[in-house]
Amino acid sequence: MDAFLKSVEKQAYRIALLATGQPEDALDLVQESMIRLVSKYAGKPEAELKALFYRILHNQIKDFQRKKSVRSRWFSWLNEGDGEEDPLQRFADPNEPGPEQRLKIDGAFNQLEEALGQLPFRQQQAFLLRCWEELSVVETARVMGCSEGSVKTHYSRALARLREKLGDHWP
Repeated sequence: MDAFLKSVEKQAYRIALLATGQPEDALDLVQESMIRLVSKYAGKPEAELKALFYRILHNQIKDFQRKKSVRSRWFSWLNEGDGEEDPLQRFADPNEPGPEQRLKIDGAFNQLEEALGQLPFRQQQAFLLRCWEELSVVETARVMGCSEGSVKTHYSRALARLREKLGDHWP
Protein backbone atom coordinates (compact mmCIF):
# COMPACT_ATOMS: atom_id res chain seq x y z
CA MET A 1 0.00 0.00 0.00
CA ASP A 2 2.87 2.40 0.85
CA ALA A 3 4.46 1.90 -2.56
CA PHE A 4 1.15 2.60 -4.28
CA LEU A 5 0.55 5.78 -2.29
CA LYS A 6 4.06 7.02 -3.03
CA SER A 7 3.55 6.33 -6.73
CA VAL A 8 0.41 8.50 -6.95
CA GLU A 9 1.07 11.27 -4.43
CA LYS A 10 2.69 13.80 -6.79
CA GLN A 11 0.17 13.35 -9.59
CA ALA A 12 -2.74 13.46 -7.17
CA TYR A 13 -1.38 16.64 -5.61
CA ARG A 14 -1.07 18.25 -9.05
CA ILE A 15 -4.66 17.32 -9.90
CA ALA A 16 -5.94 18.67 -6.58
CA LEU A 17 -3.86 21.84 -6.93
CA LEU A 18 -5.31 22.53 -10.37
CA ALA A 19 -8.81 22.01 -9.01
CA THR A 20 -8.40 24.09 -5.85
CA GLY A 21 -5.74 26.66 -6.67
CA GLN A 22 -4.44 26.48 -3.09
CA PRO A 23 -1.48 24.26 -2.11
CA GLU A 24 -2.75 23.72 1.43
CA ASP A 25 -6.22 22.70 0.27
CA ALA A 26 -4.75 20.40 -2.38
CA LEU A 27 -2.53 18.70 0.18
CA ASP A 28 -5.47 18.25 2.55
CA LEU A 29 -7.57 16.67 -0.21
CA VAL A 30 -4.82 14.25 -1.20
CA GLN A 31 -4.13 13.26 2.39
CA GLU A 32 -7.80 12.74 3.15
CA SER A 33 -8.16 10.65 -0.02
CA MET A 34 -5.20 8.49 0.98
CA ILE A 35 -6.59 7.99 4.48
CA ARG A 36 -9.97 6.95 3.11
CA LEU A 37 -8.37 4.54 0.64
CA VAL A 38 -6.31 2.86 3.35
CA SER A 39 -9.12 2.72 5.90
CA LYS A 40 -11.83 1.39 3.58
CA TYR A 41 -10.09 -0.42 0.73
CA ALA A 42 -6.82 -1.81 2.11
CA GLY A 43 -7.91 -5.35 1.25
CA LYS A 44 -8.66 -4.67 -2.40
CA PRO A 45 -6.44 -6.10 -5.16
CA GLU A 46 -3.61 -3.80 -6.23
CA ALA A 47 -4.98 -3.59 -9.78
CA GLU A 48 -8.11 -1.81 -8.48
CA LEU A 49 -6.37 0.67 -6.18
CA LYS A 50 -5.55 3.32 -8.79
CA ALA A 51 -9.12 3.72 -10.01
CA LEU A 52 -10.47 3.59 -6.44
CA PHE A 53 -8.00 6.23 -5.25
CA TYR A 54 -8.78 8.64 -8.08
CA ARG A 55 -12.51 8.11 -7.54
CA ILE A 56 -12.06 9.07 -3.89
CA LEU A 57 -9.94 12.08 -4.85
CA HIS A 58 -12.48 13.13 -7.48
CA ASN A 59 -15.27 13.01 -4.88
CA GLN A 60 -13.14 14.93 -2.37
CA ILE A 61 -12.55 17.67 -4.96
CA LYS A 62 -16.24 17.88 -5.79
CA ASP A 63 -17.12 18.13 -2.09
CA PHE A 64 -14.46 20.80 -1.61
CA GLN A 65 -15.81 22.84 -4.51
CA ARG A 66 -19.37 22.62 -3.17
CA LYS A 67 -18.27 23.73 0.30
CA LYS A 68 -16.17 26.54 -1.16
CA SER A 69 -19.14 27.73 -3.20
CA VAL A 70 -21.39 27.82 -0.14
CA ARG A 71 -18.71 29.50 1.97
CA SER A 72 -18.07 32.14 -0.66
CA ARG A 73 -21.75 33.04 -0.70
CA TRP A 74 -21.96 33.47 3.05
CA PHE A 75 -18.48 34.69 3.93
CA SER A 76 -17.37 36.63 0.87
CA TRP A 77 -15.95 39.40 3.02
CA LEU A 78 -13.28 37.12 4.54
CA ASN A 79 -9.85 36.85 2.93
CA GLU A 80 -8.69 33.24 3.13
CA GLY A 81 -5.14 33.67 1.75
CA ASP A 82 -2.33 34.62 4.11
CA GLY A 83 0.31 34.95 1.38
CA GLU A 84 3.02 33.07 3.32
CA GLU A 85 5.54 31.11 1.28
CA ASP A 86 7.46 28.01 2.33
CA PRO A 87 11.08 29.14 2.87
CA LEU A 88 12.44 25.83 1.52
CA GLN A 89 10.95 26.67 -1.87
CA ARG A 90 13.55 29.43 -2.29
CA PHE A 91 16.56 27.07 -2.31
CA ALA A 92 17.94 25.93 -5.68
CA ASP A 93 17.87 22.26 -6.62
CA PRO A 94 21.26 21.13 -7.99
CA ASN A 95 19.52 18.72 -10.39
CA GLU A 96 17.52 21.47 -12.07
CA PRO A 97 18.11 22.23 -15.77
CA GLY A 98 19.81 25.48 -16.76
CA PRO A 99 18.02 28.82 -16.48
CA GLU A 100 17.09 29.11 -20.16
CA GLN A 101 15.69 25.59 -20.32
CA ARG A 102 13.90 26.04 -16.99
CA LEU A 103 12.34 29.29 -18.22
CA LYS A 104 11.11 27.59 -21.38
CA ILE A 105 9.71 24.60 -19.48
CA ASP A 106 8.12 26.79 -16.80
CA GLY A 107 6.51 29.00 -19.42
CA ALA A 108 5.09 26.00 -21.25
CA PHE A 109 3.74 24.42 -18.07
CA ASN A 110 2.31 27.72 -16.89
CA GLN A 111 0.46 28.00 -20.20
CA LEU A 112 -0.76 24.42 -19.85
CA GLU A 113 -1.90 24.93 -16.24
CA GLU A 114 -3.67 28.14 -17.18
CA ALA A 115 -5.40 26.44 -20.09
CA LEU A 116 -6.34 23.46 -17.87
CA GLY A 117 -7.70 25.85 -15.25
CA GLN A 118 -10.03 27.35 -17.86
CA LEU A 119 -11.52 23.99 -18.81
CA PRO A 120 -14.83 22.92 -17.29
CA PHE A 121 -14.31 20.59 -14.32
CA ARG A 122 -15.41 17.40 -16.09
CA GLN A 123 -13.14 18.08 -19.09
CA GLN A 124 -10.25 18.91 -16.77
CA GLN A 125 -10.69 15.68 -14.82
CA ALA A 126 -11.08 13.57 -17.97
CA PHE A 127 -7.88 15.03 -19.41
CA LEU A 128 -5.85 14.63 -16.21
CA LEU A 129 -7.02 11.08 -15.55
CA ARG A 130 -6.63 9.89 -19.14
CA CYS A 131 -3.50 11.76 -20.17
CA TRP A 132 -1.46 12.30 -16.99
CA GLU A 133 -2.59 9.31 -14.97
CA GLU A 134 -2.95 7.02 -17.97
CA LEU A 135 -6.18 5.47 -16.73
CA SER A 136 -8.24 3.56 -19.26
CA VAL A 137 -11.59 4.85 -20.45
CA VAL A 138 -13.32 2.27 -18.25
CA GLU A 139 -11.31 3.26 -15.16
CA THR A 140 -11.84 6.96 -15.85
CA ALA A 141 -15.58 6.42 -16.23
CA ARG A 142 -15.62 4.60 -12.89
CA VAL A 143 -13.66 7.42 -11.23
CA MET A 144 -15.82 10.18 -12.70
CA GLY A 145 -19.08 8.31 -12.17
CA CYS A 146 -20.22 8.59 -15.77
CA SER A 147 -20.42 6.51 -18.94
CA GLU A 148 -17.45 5.62 -21.11
CA GLY A 149 -18.99 7.70 -23.91
CA SER A 150 -19.07 10.74 -21.64
CA VAL A 151 -15.41 10.24 -20.77
CA LYS A 152 -14.53 10.12 -24.46
CA THR A 153 -16.56 13.25 -25.15
CA HIS A 154 -15.08 15.21 -22.24
CA TYR A 155 -11.56 14.10 -23.16
CA SER A 156 -12.02 14.97 -26.81
CA ARG A 157 -13.40 18.40 -26.00
CA ALA A 158 -10.57 19.04 -23.52
CA LEU A 159 -7.97 18.13 -26.15
CA ALA A 160 -9.64 20.37 -28.71
CA ARG A 161 -9.73 23.35 -26.34
CA LEU A 162 -6.13 22.79 -25.22
CA ARG A 163 -4.94 22.57 -28.84
CA GLU A 164 -6.86 25.74 -29.60
CA LYS A 165 -5.26 27.61 -26.69
CA LEU A 166 -1.75 26.14 -26.86
CA GLY A 167 -1.35 25.51 -30.57
CA ASP A 168 -0.17 22.35 -32.29
CA HIS A 169 3.50 22.91 -31.45
CA TRP A 170 3.43 23.08 -27.67
CA PRO A 171 6.95 22.20 -26.47
